[in-house]
Amino acid sequence: MKNPIILLVCISLLISCDNTNPVPDRTADPINLTAVQKQRVAQDNEFAFDLMNRTMAGTSDENVFISPLSVSIALGMARNGAIGVTKTEMETALKMEGLTDTEINEYYKLLQTTLPDLDPKTRLTIANSIWYRNTFSVKAGFLKTNTDYFNSEVAALDFNSPDAVKTINKWCSDHTNGLIPEVIKTIDPAQMMFLINAIYFKGTWVKQFDKKDTRESDFTNELNQRVKVNMMNITDTFAYTEDDYAQYLDMPYGNQAFSMTVILPKGTGRAADVFKTLTPEKYSQVLKGLDVQKVIVSMPRFRVKNRFQLKEPLRQMGMLKAFQPNAEFDNISDLKPLYIGFVQHDTYVEVTEEGTEAAAVTTIGFETTSLPVNPYFIVNKPFAFVIREKSSGVILFMGKVGNAEKF
Repeated sequence: MKNPIILLVCISLLISCDNTNPVPDRTADPINLTAVQKQRVAQDNEFAFDLMNRTMAGTSDENVFISPLSVSIALGMARNGAIGVTKTEMETALKMEGLTDTEINEYYKLLQTTLPDLDPKTRLTIANSIWYRNTFSVKAGFLKTNTDYFNSEVAALDFNSPDAVKTINKWCSDHTNGLIPEVIKTIDPAQMMFLINAIYFKGTWVKQFDKKDTRESDFTNELNQRVKVNMMNITDTFAYTEDDYAQYLDMPYGNQAFSMTVILPKGTGRAADVFKTLTPEKYSQVLKGLDVQKVIVSMPRFRVKNRFQLKEPLRQMGMLKAFQPNAEFDNISDLKPLYIGFVQHDTYVEVTEEGTEAAAVTTIGFETTSLPVNPYFIVNKPFAFVIREKSSGVILFMGKVGNAEKF
């Protein structure tokens, strides 16, 4: 008999623009991090790059978009239910070595309490919930830890009732502004619990594209095929740098607490290799080298929709026992066996003149059994991008576009 506990991560990102280019009233105040918290950010970003590379390696999709932060938060909640080798391996996959339970949980609490308030012009919400079968015995300590540190909503439901599916889907829809209306279709009789993280982001570019400057242009995709796209255009001042490998353009939102860094490989460089060549350390150095200057920018409208199974990437990252019947999730329940059956990550992102709209759902199931003065940044071939909080460096989203289609 299997008794799965399902962990769902719902993420939605909406970055919208109007037809003006307002200057922010003031830039965002930085997040003050302790030495331990700075260490944890570095670990989380290492996790982000590792997860991105392994996700890309496991798919033939030309376009890849994930939210490492959401996956990290979701696994962070699940980790609070693990002990022994299971817990150690989860910490290895999440790059958490050398930190105490309190330090890890305090870090997640810091992100969830500070990130949403950094920019009054940007709407960012991070929400968590735990839904469990009303006949399933869950340990109070597990629920209290995730309530105290993750502000998780907790509810026992009759999983045999169709209303349970509707309730869970409605919660996720409500916390992603309707961008993710459905995370489950049915509940298997053996499924015991759903853990859900939802992230919603809505912001405005500081420097916005004018729709009247958008025109049809060629984009050479990863198959070396030329396709027609709607290319957005702007000439303005941006933080920019380049090296022998790529050009880097940083495009901020609102009061500049958050930004998207677009990475355009030079020559025959492949977007698929960006996050291998651009290690977390190299990425950090690139950001330090950004210099504000006038840049001529052309970038396509693009949208990406994915569904990834993350069980194998996480196994490759060292998280093995959690997926086996002898997993030790003793802090969740005394029920045996109890283990993770699957990790599913659904994502969506769309970038237009009006902004960027994105969404992602991760489902984890526990079961019992040198350029001119004005550089040109012409994105007419595959590229990569990262969306981060600038003062801490926390990566919220990252992606690779191998093929842009006209829309």
